[in-house]
Amino acid sequence: MDIFSFLDGIQIYQVIILLLGIILLIIEMFTPGFGVPGGMGIILLVAGIILTASTPFEALVMIVILLIILGAALKIILHSAASGWLSKTLILNDSLTKSAGYIGTEDLEYFVGKEGITLTVLRPSGSAEFDGVKLDVVSEGEYIPKNTKVKITEVSGRRIVVKPV
Repeated sequence: MDIFSFLDGIQIYQVIILLLGIILLIIEMFTPGFGVPGGMGIILLVAGIILTASTPFEALVMIVILLIILGAALKIILHSAASGWLSKTLILNDSLTKSAGYIGTEDLEYFVGKEGITLTVLRPSGSAEFDGVKLDVVSEGEYIPKNTKVKITEVSGRRIVVKPV
């Protein structure tokens, strides 16, 4: 029994279906997302195997060959993503720095020194408003009544310390 006997009577449409399936799966490797190219590629490969292989052994041989081809393509793509030209298109190289004007959601240092008004009683934690922004704050330990002017003295991560003005 010849391992590659399925190649003897292969038609052009079967070759096109298999190649299109491989191409769609490679496209899915380059642009992972919703899986439409990958799903269509798998459907085309299964259809190509069903149309081409006449015995289960031939189908198994075709599956192994396709897995080897797709594994090699994935290895090339992963290598390229790590060090090659693909890394320049898929990997973000720009940094969002403070000097460029970007502020992270956890970076509240720019509030130090601002004055605002308490929205709730601080015992020692509560809410206050600074320039229209509502923040969860803590006092330096003392009780601060509602509607009292406060000033931010310290920011440590999400912890904002205030004292009465």
